[in-house]
Amino acid sequence: MDLILFSLGGSSALCFHKSRVGKCALIFVLFCLTFSPDWCKEDFDRPSRSAGSEEDARLGNRIFDTFKTLEMEPWTDIHYVQLQKPDSNRPNTIQFGSDAFKPEGYLAYSGTGRAQGRLVYGNYGRQEDLTVVQQSVDLEGSVLLLRAGKISFAQQVDNAAKKGAIAVLIYPDPQDYKLVATTELYGHVHLGSGDPYTPGFPSFNHTQFAPTKSSGLPKIPAQTITPNTASALLQKIGGPDAGRNFKGQLESVFYKLGGIKNITVEVNNMLVNKEIHNVFGVIKGFSDPDRFIVLGAQRDAWGQGYAKATVGTSVLVELAKAFHEMVEKDGFRPRRSLVFASWSAGEYGSVGATEWLEGYMSSIDKNVFTYISLDGVVMGHGSFVASASPLLYSLIGSTMNEVKQSFSFICTQHQQNVLLCNISTACRLRPMSMDDPAYPFLAFSGIPSISFHFISAYPYYGTTLDNMDHLNYQTNQHTSEITATAAKFAGQMALKLVHDHLLYLDVSRYDGLSTAVRQIYIRSGQLKGVSPSWLNQARGSFQRAAGSIKLAIDKTDLSDPEACRILNDRIMSVEHSLISPYMSPVETPFRHILLGHGPHTLASIAQTNDTEQLRTQLALATWTLQGCANAMVGNIWDIDNEI
Repeated sequence: MDLILFSLGGSSALCFHKSRVGKCALIFVLFCLTFSPDWCKEDFDRPSRSAGSEEDARLGNRIFDTFKTLEMEPWTDIHYVQLQKPDSNRPNTIQFGSDAFKPEGYLAYSGTGRAQGRLVYGNYGRQEDLTVVQQSVDLEGSVLLLRAGKISFAQQVDNAAKKGAIAVLIYPDPQDYKLVATTELYGHVHLGSGDPYTPGFPSFNHTQFAPTKSSGLPKIPAQTITPNTASALLQKIGGPDAGRNFKGQLESVFYKLGGIKNITVEVNNMLVNKEIHNVFGVIKGFSDPDRFIVLGAQRDAWGQGYAKATVGTSVLVELAKAFHEMVEKDGFRPRRSLVFASWSAGEYGSVGATEWLEGYMSSIDKNVFTYISLDGVVMGHGSFVASASPLLYSLIGSTMNEVKQSFSFICTQHQQNVLLCNISTACRLRPMSMDDPAYPFLAFSGIPSISFHFISAYPYYGTTLDNMDHLNYQTNQHTSEITATAAKFAGQMALKLVHDHLLYLDVSRYDGLSTAVRQIYIRSGQLKGVSPSWLNQARGSFQRAAGSIKLAIDKTDLSDPEACRILNDRIMSVEHSLISPYMSPVETPFRHILLGHGPHTLASIAQTNDTEQLRTQLALATWTLQGCANAMVGNIWDIDNEI
């Protein structure tokens, strides 16, 4: 076996290790990147970087110039979007008895106006939480006080509205966030991604489109408050005891459910039109330049956004430099293209990234093989956590094993969704949430995607206190080393995806499909006149198609580029074909039947009570799944037509 060592500008190195696996030569890479402690600070750390601001534009221009210096043929994707911001002339207010509060934090895309109702405490605002509250307190016409965590702000507000609440207040409880009691929270409550005023289509120029709104925009006011404000409210809320599972750690608070005293919430946020710039650079593939891997990071933040935006942007640019030098000086010839993307307006719900997806879907949906998010890759020195398409599970495990020296521990595959390490903390795969920056790529566009994080309890994410000093404290002053390890992981994964003839995507890892169908079987058994047998047959078709791909791989000469390209097309059809063609992206943007959000998903079907609705949902889900199986087979004469 040959070992070749490449120098990368003195600051990094790359080791190519070639070995034969079957008939396919795999390339294994270890980035020996060494980040200077002040590298991120000097290049991309800013006291303010609000989306659409002058500072945001300057950072984008700096990245553009860097890509230009690296001869990466950079380009800019411009969108005109509507962002919601507080009105400086009419601040948001909360009135509870004689107490008045004017919070500085806010939730973008909140409903506006004035709401008055009984104050009720609802824990995290999950459906199960509110069901418990309803047993003691009527939620109709109430103002719900919720603690942040467990689910997104948007899901909290959506759950509250469905229960009849007329406004929502959200605060960080000390049990979940070790913050100063005056810390303000920022976020958004759009149950979707992208510009909610151009749902399903891009915001290139608003004048081209009739006025419309996303179905995920809340109609009720929502506002964040500090722990101090929450404490003042909860001390006077009264009502029944909340119970042990609802209790946090606010001082001098007994956590009652309320439902007795009225509170007034007024939200006066206003819409502003902003021009945002996504910046791209490309290292073109030498064999299949029309197929590409995208690495992306948002560069905007509510404040400094050091963990949220600075670190990820720094990793993005450093990896671009490393790959460029590999091509120019070390003779590396990537088979596929590498696209490096710097997004704007990520804080408002992946606006920049989603608008790009909406604008160029016909050009990229089947050509982007994987999206790797670099947002929030370092938030501590504890566990390594990843959220990804099941197609990437095997690649995640093998990549971790290959960079295990940098991780300082060995991770091995264990059970279905967990990676265990020989240290006290676990490296785990967790489901991708709606507010994950990679989620639009996976659930809206059907692109295999991953986001990953080194985490511990970093409480400043999404606050104006997210700065270099706080992150360094959280990592025990090892931010640079952990950032370098994150870059190695992303770089190793990207390199395997652009180099090998055969894509390192494992169709056999979609075993969660059987579990989802089993849950529908249980539900249909409780309703008369409904049979999920056709859905189960489609699941069988899917499994047989996956098996046929594995068999084809075993029988194929993997040194043959054209044969591998045919196999890759079959593999890439999986994620894309699981996007339901029967749902409108305007009303239901996250159309993935297993990983999406809405009535079309297998999880939602398993909760349906209406028999007629269930029949329709089963029919549409069945043919979506069967269509995916047909696409995986490839040749029309081999299609499994049992249904």
